[in-house]
Parts: sequence; C-alpha cells; structure tokens
Amino acid sequence: MIISERIFEILKERGMTQREFSIRTDISQSAISDWKRKKTNPSAEKIMLICNVLEVSPYELLGEADTRTDKNPEHIMIDTDSDENYLIEKFHTLSKAKRNRVLGYIDALAEK
Repeated sequence: MIISERIFEILKERGMTQREFSIRTDISQSAISDWKRKKTNPSAEKIMLICNVLEVSPYELLGEADTRTDKNPEHIMIDTDSDENYLIEKFHTLSKAKRNRVLGYIDALAEK
C-alpha cells in the first residue's frame, strides 16, 4: 500500500474529510486530490505534520509494520530498541504544541 492510500484509509477511520485534513495540515486540497487521483505520495517533509494531524506514528503511516494495539496512539507498541520505543511512546503523550517543540529541537540537533 502506498502512503497516500494509507492516509485516505486513516482519514476514513477517523471520519475526517479531505477538506478538514487540508485545513489542519495547510496542504492544498488539490495536492491531496492529486495523491488520490494520480496515486502519488506527499513529500517527505510533510510526513510528520500528517502524522501529528492524523495522530499516528510514522511507522503506522508508512506501513512498515502494524504497530497499533488499539485506536489510541498513546498505546502504540513498536518492535525497536527500548530507547526509541520509549521516545515514541512519550512523544504520543504530548500535546500538539509540545510535539512541535520536540520536533523543532530534533531539527536543531540534527543540523549541528
């Protein structure tokens, strides 16, 4: 399954319209429609934003593994080393504003 197909599947699960998704992500409706119509994927830099809006982990969105244990993203279990698992679980307990702060901090660290 390509990423865009997974996005539309999650939108349906969440009962979220493409318009609402467009507003919440600030991604144009035409770009979102192109994903569906042309079977294309969003750019890599949009993935974390999309994950935050859909309240899923990148693992769940990218389809690397079925990481859901239930519909609550705070209980996602990932088969990775314990430090990464710890970070991801903690990340999902944060508010959207705090998640954005963490992502900004990670970006700043990665640039050094």
